[in-house]
Amino acid sequence: MKRPAGLIISMAPLLLVLVLCIPTTVLGGHDYGQALSKSILFFEAQRSGYLPKNQRVPWRANSGLNDGKASGVDLVGGYYDAGDNVKFGLPMAFTVTMMSWSILEYGRQMAKSGELGHAMEAVKWGTDYFIKAHPHPYVLYGEVGDGNTDHYCWQRPEDMTTDRRAYRIDPSNPGSDLAGETAAAMAAASLVFRRYDPAYSAELLRHAQQLFEFADKYRGKYDSSITVAQKYYRSVSGYNDELLWAAAWLYQATNNQYYLEYLGKNGDSLGGTEWAMTEFGWDVKYAGVQTLVSKILMQGRAGHYAPVFERYQQKAEYFMCSCLGRGTRNVQRTPGGLLFRQRWNNLQFVTSASFLMTVYSDYLASSKRNLHCSSGAVAPSALLSFAKSQVDYILGDNPRATSYMVGYGANYPRQVHHRASSIVSFKVNPTFVSCRGGYATWFSRKASDPNLLTGAIVGGPDAYDNFADQRNNYEQTEPATYNNAPLFGVLARLSGGHGGYNQLLPVELPALKPIVSRPNPVPAITSPVAVEQKLTSSWNSNGRTYYRYSTIVTNKSDKTLKNLWLSISKLYGPVWGLTKSGDSYTFPSWLHSLPARKSLEFVYIHSSSQAAVSISTYTLE
Repeated sequence: MKRPAGLIISMAPLLLVLVLCIPTTVLGGHDYGQALSKSILFFEAQRSGYLPKNQRVPWRANSGLNDGKASGVDLVGGYYDAGDNVKFGLPMAFTVTMMSWSILEYGRQMAKSGELGHAMEAVKWGTDYFIKAHPHPYVLYGEVGDGNTDHYCWQRPEDMTTDRRAYRIDPSNPGSDLAGETAAAMAAASLVFRRYDPAYSAELLRHAQQLFEFADKYRGKYDSSITVAQKYYRSVSGYNDELLWAAAWLYQATNNQYYLEYLGKNGDSLGGTEWAMTEFGWDVKYAGVQTLVSKILMQGRAGHYAPVFERYQQKAEYFMCSCLGRGTRNVQRTPGGLLFRQRWNNLQFVTSASFLMTVYSDYLASSKRNLHCSSGAVAPSALLSFAKSQVDYILGDNPRATSYMVGYGANYPRQVHHRASSIVSFKVNPTFVSCRGGYATWFSRKASDPNLLTGAIVGGPDAYDNFADQRNNYEQTEPATYNNAPLFGVLARLSGGHGGYNQLLPVELPALKPIVSRPNPVPAITSPVAVEQKLTSSWNSNGRTYYRYSTIVTNKSDKTLKNLWLSISKLYGPVWGLTKSGDSYTFPSWLHSLPARKSLEFVYIHSSSQAAVSISTYTLE
């Protein structure tokens, strides 16, 4: 949906508003583990593209399958940002960065809840898309679809008839904020996958480094190049914060002194040591940069840039004190104690601020120091307690006793401003829903949504704790991915109890537990056609690692296999041993069938992890 571009930035005199409140004890009556599970599940409802077999939101189906095709690039996948069907690159990248940061800080707690695998799948759904959207070092596709035409229609993603044009940035049309945020997302995600999939992690890091170079070398605001984004995700803060944000994450991911020096030498000129902030979100990253740089400082890794990093930290603590109400200029609160910045989707700022306060509380506790506010020293536990109070408000401890997480508690929004959840599932009734017909039939209904958007954090109440559960009240009832992403970490932290936190130690994520995709697993059905892939060799050329993969297709039946068609996605190089026809592949020209119990081999080479090979169709005779 439309986003207001009313962001005002000021220097040390400070401005920019956000809010948090109500200190409580750190143990409460909410089931944070259940809330964590639901908050992650929401992302499966936001998926675009071909949905996987382990999809847990059953009312969604494949959508956006031709995205990028008109531009000669595969842009199938990624996330719809909110209640509409556009893929906006800047908020999507911020979402992935915050999901990754949540996992890096509190992955152990997620693992104990059995949610680490699901959280990583949510990250990978985004990073797989970013890899596609970055086909060349200095090219990045930053939007698919157009908000104007999309908002004219009320259709399920599966029925979209709106313009799916792809928009990109390049040296002639730069976008340092978009490229910088995407670099940060891929750098942070590379740390998430480092233990579990080293090749994929290395691929993400390579993209991150290229994107940072692109952002820094060709400077400009992305919405000056992708002008259709201005009405929805205008970059009011500019791109300086994203350059620092990307550098901070690349230093965490590489330990390369170049990025440390970048933070040290550019802290003043790019605003990292100058801007005193009271908000953090998809547009304004300064408070996040300052918090992350403070961690580097407290880890003892700042080197001779320590004096500069201390100035970053002063601004980080200004943010924390302002949220606590202990600073010289404090964030507004509702009468019920919720941080309040704006009437339109205010909870995005609450969840982001709560995350920063949570991690900073643990950084301080790990370094055995207090927060320094103008009113005096504050114990780290006060930050965590305050962040908890904000989460508790969201989950129902508020004057209306309303949970602003859909599907959590007994009283939650039932008329969410969300196209897919408000229209009967394509799987229940595949009858086409027209562009304007959706408004007449479904948008105007004064009834609960037919599909439960489990885990979605909606926009939330106004400055007086009032809330109207109405589908046309998009300012309060529309959810967004960037509302949920920062909440991952806070909920994991609250569900994990008090023991064993030292957030200044190197990241060590635990082993993954198998993901159970269904409550009642069904017996596996053995396919008569099997596909097996393996890496056979790799080599380096011009600074890039290339991989050769062998794929074996086996006819396991007692009949002859004919009319075989394969689908191959995430392929970035040549294929040998198959015939391509359109977007599919079939037998090579010299082979028309595969006898019983025989196999066919084909190979491909590219500089990525293995492609996704699946059987589209076949016959057995």
